[in-house]
Amino acid sequence: MGFTQTELQSYRNASVPDLLAENLKLIFVGINPGLWTAATQTHFAHPGNRFYPALRLAGIIDRDVDRTAGMTEEDRAYLLGRGIGNTNLVNRATARADELTAAELRQGRIRLEETVRRYRPRVVAVAGITAYRTAFGVKVAKAGRQPADLAGAQLWVVPNPSGLNAHETIASLAAAYAEPARAAGVLDPPPAEATRRV
Repeated sequence: MGFTQTELQSYRNASVPDLLAENLKLIFVGINPGLWTAATQTHFAHPGNRFYPALRLAGIIDRDVDRTAGMTEEDRAYLLGRGIGNTNLVNRATARADELTAAELRQGRIRLEETVRRYRPRVVAVAGITAYRTAFGVKVAKAGRQPADLAGAQLWVVPNPSGLNAHETIASLAAAYAEPARAAGVLDPPPAEATRRV
């Protein structure tokens, strides 16, 4: 599936439904939908986005998701069945995340907190340190587990999987995403850690 630039631009300011359900273990939080995501109504859908390949490499999912054509209902049910959901800080599609205002991101934090209260996941992982710092008003936040929880859920910050984030590879993203997935119980702990607990 492909789109012309004119077709993609027609999705500016469109929204994308959250992929959420009861009894979630882990919610991944994007910054906002890109135009391809809005066109396909599938989170992290741009062909250059490494989100689903990183989940597969980490073992968080055990099958490929063809996000560029849009998730099937079977794909959505599979992710939810694994206890994984998706939402965004801001549900307004733009070509680039830097088109969002600081006020939108701060409002997105309130929206996210309400979502977490409603669905009560174990862990929330925000994908994007710069957007997190703005939304949560924490100028020196670092990636990883955050000191404070969010509405009862562990709060993590992980790298943004966008192809524009050239500092990350699928392997580095997989390693970063595995940490909150283990904390949420989606992945088993590493063997050494499991042995220490016995």
